[in-house]
Amino acid sequence: MAEDQIRYDILAQEALRGVMRKVLAEVARTGLPGNHHFFITFMTGAPGVRISSRLRERYPEQMTIVIQFQYWDLKVTDTGFEVGLSFSDIPEKLEIPFSAVRGFYDPSVNFELEFEVKTEDAPADELPAKAEPVATMKPAERKSESKKKAEAAAKEPEDEPAAGKGADVVSLDAFRKK
Repeated sequence: MAEDQIRYDILAQEALRGVMRKVLAEVARTGLPGNHHFFITFMTGAPGVRISSRLRERYPEQMTIVIQFQYWDLKVTDTGFEVGLSFSDIPEKLEIPFSAVRGFYDPSVNFELEFEVKTEDAPADELPAKAEPVATMKPAERKSESKKKAEAAAKEPEDEPAAGKGADVVSLDAFRKK
């Protein structure tokens, strides 16, 4: 098989990150339409991620945020976004580059994107020379059992405040096919 010198895998991921960027920019401008809401998983050790030391200590590798009811000051740029969320009744500002996002999921329409992410912790020689294309869009009719369980788990409070008082953080691993 011929070597991919064009790097379609990288081009496809950039294009799909553009979809996420466009959706978040529209939500920042007009608010969430209908029942749409987003689970966004990002690598906390990726370059450019800015979160409090309290959150970094609690989520040293990755973190999932929910953009639904309780968020504020959503701002989107060409390279990332920032958003205000409350964790255990403590307001936090998060700055997340799109390159740090590992997953974007809108359960209202069962739309999911997954991405490869390079972290500051990974030495350059341990990163794959060629990223496999992992950005995917799952059609609405293929709602897996694990996603149903994850949505149910997201409704159950963990050690976060009751619904409406803060953000629920759920691991996106529950959404991945096993």
